[in-house]
Amino acid sequence: MPIIIYKNTSGAKLRNLLAVLSLLSLIATVLPAQGQLLKKQNGDFTELADPTADTLSDWSKVPHGLHASFVSIDRRYPKSVLPTVTKTSHTSVIGWKGETVSAQILLWTRENIEDVQVDFGDFRSGKGGIISQKVARARFVRYVMTDEFGKGCGKRSLDEYPASLSPDMLDNLDRFQLEKNKARPVWVTIEIPRSTAAGLYRSQVQISGKKIKPMTLALDLEVIDQTLPPPSEWGFHLDQWQHPSAIARVAQVPVWSDEHFDAMTPVMQLLADAGQKVITTTLNKDPWNIQTFDPYEDMIKWTKGEDGKWTYDYTVFDRWVTFMMQLGINKMINCYSIIPWNNEIHYMDASSGKLVNVKADPGTAIFNELWGNFFDDFKKHLTKKGWLSITNIAMDERDQKSMDAAFRLIDSIAPELGMSFADNKKTYQRYPKSKDISISSLKPFSHDDLVKRRAAGLNTTFYVYCATPFPNQFTFSEPGESTYLAWYALAADFDGFLRWAFNSWVEKPMEDSRFRTWPAGDTYIVYPDGRSSIRYERMLEGIQDYEKVQLLKKMLSARGDQTSLTKLANAIQKLNNNQRTATWNEDLNAAKDLVNQLSRQKIHNQ
Repeated sequence: MPIIIYKNTSGAKLRNLLAVLSLLSLIATVLPAQGQLLKKQNGDFTELADPTADTLSDWSKVPHGLHASFVSIDRRYPKSVLPTVTKTSHTSVIGWKGETVSAQILLWTRENIEDVQVDFGDFRSGKGGIISQKVARARFVRYVMTDEFGKGCGKRSLDEYPASLSPDMLDNLDRFQLEKNKARPVWVTIEIPRSTAAGLYRSQVQISGKKIKPMTLALDLEVIDQTLPPPSEWGFHLDQWQHPSAIARVAQVPVWSDEHFDAMTPVMQLLADAGQKVITTTLNKDPWNIQTFDPYEDMIKWTKGEDGKWTYDYTVFDRWVTFMMQLGINKMINCYSIIPWNNEIHYMDASSGKLVNVKADPGTAIFNELWGNFFDDFKKHLTKKGWLSITNIAMDERDQKSMDAAFRLIDSIAPELGMSFADNKKTYQRYPKSKDISISSLKPFSHDDLVKRRAAGLNTTFYVYCATPFPNQFTFSEPGESTYLAWYALAADFDGFLRWAFNSWVEKPMEDSRFRTWPAGDTYIVYPDGRSSIRYERMLEGIQDYEKVQLLKKMLSARGDQTSLTKLANAIQKLNNNQRTATWNEDLNAAKDLVNQLSRQKIHNQ
């Protein structure tokens, strides 16, 4: 901080000025070191101090300079532990046209190195083919504080479980300041253009920084002669619940303002890029009774006029739905909830000018009156917008008695509306015509029911949450678990999977993923300003695999290749397990390898 002293400043005033400036300088120095600053996009911030004591690593024996190696994408690499990897300067990735594939580089050093960059050359084949280096992207992986599974769901304090730093967030910086005696992963993604000619390509990856000699790694890309459709055409039913209010708080903009929608665009674009099918909306007050750090702000304003008549303002609801549809998310609109977690509804009373809060337990007269009036109007509004056929009234883990009351009311007032619910109480068989249901992966289900529902055009997914130890997407979960989710859906014959929160951010999501109620990372998988994560990229990988398998099955069937179909089915069924096994990651990679092997065969649709 520069200090400017004016000539006419008196001695006392000068001393006071210097004291203030000294204090400001101290604050500017101390706060970043404590990890308290959260800056805007393209800015930098300081990670929290590593609480993990490492008494075994001897960084003094590490040769001077920067060290780099390709490493497995199936591992998380600690920040303060000296890597014990065999240096590898070359690796290969394989993908279809239109697919996004990943690799990981690990950097480590015994001294501070400034302005480290990772750049790519064009991908070139031996036959003269060229893929622009612009398809490749290197992002420095940032460490966030995490904890462990523990008891799963339930209140927890920050000191209840051991804390550690986990590499997860993919930052948007184009250069990075490496710390001495620390490791830093770099996540590499390649978006293979659909117009690419099949073949083997190589790119030179250059790693450079101030006062160091640049080093070069070799990255091979095998493009298989098969094409993955765009995410909007994927059949996998991805339902990750959105939380708009969290974005407004972190971006420090008024909720539902133009600035809010601008801030939501890069975050929700990530969701669309993963093939999301569902828009999460709310009908009244926060459906989950403020279980999250940020309450859900109203999307529909209810008003009871002085004459007793009801009016409903859908301005925010309409703008939010339209915004998401413009991103390509348009299969379903799921509306939470006719049964909120505290059964409360609020509305503006025009007579008093006050917001009135009402307890409306399902099945009671007040429940039927308030919700009946609303749904009569809501279905007319949805019809006018052309959204009625894709809208579901949604419920989350409600009891059977409450759900019975909700179904009766909807059937009597607006039977055109679909019903959607997450079920952890084995009640889904009572509502066989529900358009969209999700079954906890921890609960039993009937495969015959899944088949019948699919034949009837109904959607069935599974979901994971704070009580699910495996597979899951906590910040301490193994990276491959995010990929395993889609393969489990494939093996168990689900249409996709649901996860309760895509971006329900904690207080400082880029620094500390822990939360007061659930295992760390349970509340979000992406970060502010459209920053991705290892969990998101590996989830995308699994969803792409799911789509590739569906296309491959059709092609093999058209060819009459029963031998290959049997091999594929056997590999997939090894993943029909929601329990962690000693070989789950090995079985997952074997299935992925088989898909690539079978895809290399020249198969034409008939």
